[in-house]
Amino acid sequence: MKQPSTQRSDWIAFAVAASVAVLTILDIVKVNVVLTPLEETLGATPTQTGLVVAGYVLAFGIALVPSGRLGDQWNRKAMFMIGLSIFTVASLCAALAPTATLLVAARILQGIAAGILMPQVLGMVQTLFQGQARGQAFGIFGAAIGLGTAFGPTIGGLFLGAFGSDLGWRWTFGMNVPLALLIIPLALWLIPASQPQPGRADLDAVGILLMAASVLFVMLPFVLTSGTDDIAARWIFVPLGLVTAVLFVRWENQYRAAGKSPVLDFTLFSFPSYRNGVIITTLWFAAMPAMFLVMTLFNQQGLGHDPVAVGLITVPFAFISAAVAAAVGRYTFRHATTLVLWGYVIFITALIGLVAVSAFVPPEHNPIAMAIVLGVAGIGPGFIMSANQMRTLIDVPVTQGGVAGSFQQVGQRLGNAIGVAVGSAIFYALVVAVPRDASGLPDPADPASVAAYAHAFQMAMAVLILFSVVALIFAGIDHRAHHRQLAEHATQQATTT
Repeated sequence: MKQPSTQRSDWIAFAVAASVAVLTILDIVKVNVVLTPLEETLGATPTQTGLVVAGYVLAFGIALVPSGRLGDQWNRKAMFMIGLSIFTVASLCAALAPTATLLVAARILQGIAAGILMPQVLGMVQTLFQGQARGQAFGIFGAAIGLGTAFGPTIGGLFLGAFGSDLGWRWTFGMNVPLALLIIPLALWLIPASQPQPGRADLDAVGILLMAASVLFVMLPFVLTSGTDDIAARWIFVPLGLVTAVLFVRWENQYRAAGKSPVLDFTLFSFPSYRNGVIITTLWFAAMPAMFLVMTLFNQQGLGHDPVAVGLITVPFAFISAAVAAAVGRYTFRHATTLVLWGYVIFITALIGLVAVSAFVPPEHNPIAMAIVLGVAGIGPGFIMSANQMRTLIDVPVTQGGVAGSFQQVGQRLGNAIGVAVGSAIFYALVVAVPRDASGLPDPADPASVAAYAHAFQMAMAVLILFSVVALIFAGIDHRAHHRQLAEHATQQATTT
């Protein structure tokens, strides 16, 4: 029987897998700063630039659960190598794309590859580590993902500053290629091929198709919105998604009742830790990426600050969240719910601080003031991400680690799409009447324009704060459930002795 792992080879294998997970997250956020260069150099339309971002996120979300299922039942290492190979080829195609249409196609292929990769990484953590070591692994994983999320815009801005518009956006996509070529032989050598087997495995093709349709229909209206349009027809996909989701749940329950193995076993949601964790992570990703977006729009468009300088605002957030996540990893096994609870209290306080900065700090000092507040905010995700990841999967059987983690990732992608759509829609709706020059940009020297952008930022942030408050409520519910579980366990032990 495998003992709790502290072997050096396991940690090295984890580092290789986690580095690939960071690349997939970087590709969500680093492209935000290259959309304008795409319009300039490829002649991309607003719809095409939107699909460069949305196509990746949508494909990512659709591929997650089927890929997690295949990894659990077949072989995670094989799925990881397939995903990494596709990701490398798709990144090269994106970097060399001669037209915007081919770039969109490459991005969709990248998203599919990312959806194949991520659940294998989470499943590997479940397999390689147990107990406190698993908490430390999730702490490091949360730190790495936090760094990727926060540093993404900075990386894109630095490539643009170093290589110019055309080569800059190409290197933003192309950077994955040399990194992946370095990782592929390491993954072949270091990642173990053996894993616990779940026993009888059924493909459940109908369940896979219904799950994919549900994710597609629910996410599509959100990922296709630019925040500036009023096309109501796309929202018809949401009720379609809800219908297919109901059909999916019914099919999966009937499939399991027939003695077969469903693509997603809904008995997982009987664990309060898993149920609450999925809700918390969905709300977290509805708030954090959207916060970065509206903050960037406010500073770059409304206040006229340089894109590279705006990207650097998130650097304190990145370093502090990474350091805190790595430091608290050893405590997540025993104190996960407490860490999540206090992490949200700190994060919500910092979000309110960002609103105060936009209202009271002079525009020229806004970036440094926001960087300081974001440094404090970084403590929040340092507590939340690794602890909630640990808490969500703590009761999940190892044989279902990949699919359980991948469904949590679906929640992340869905929350990301909803938060960005809602935040950007509110922001753009409130600045639509701001006077603009011939290039389509507002005048940052105009006090009325600055005030309008500040108001838009504050209203968008109010919604993101609301998302976070709801998440805090669920964190409190989960905290109480955890302590009730501990009390019941103590009572049972006292009875048996």
